[in-house]
Amino acid sequence: MKIQYDPKLKHRSRELRKQGVFSEVLLWTYLKGRQMLGHQFMRQKPVGNYIVDFYCSKLQLVIEIDGESHNGRFDYDVDRQQFLESLGLTVLRFNDVDVKRDLESVVMAIERWIDGRVNNPIPP
Repeated sequence: MKIQYDPKLKHRSRELRKQGVFSEVLLWTYLKGRQMLGHQFMRQKPVGNYIVDFYCSKLQLVIEIDGESHNGRFDYDVDRQQFLESLGLTVLRFNDVDVKRDLESVVMAIERWIDGRVNNPIPP
């Protein structure tokens, strides 16, 4: 499935990749280069009018790391998640602090989700 996005977000997504939030950089070391069970992830990927932290098109999976930038933005995050799910995407959310303090558990949770999805695929 091809994901449509606002072309104006392309420049902003590049800026976000360059800025590199620490928790995102930590997780990216496990996701880049098909290291996550052979699946290709993209970082700071425009999807619709949003930019998601990580995206795997084959799995239709979005991974979000919620840090301080999400404080006080509950309604925005709900709308955003509903939009992403309306496209058939699954959103896995992790807390910024958890990624920094217990990265192995976060990576294992992602691997468990992928394993469950690959070994028990959802019918179309």
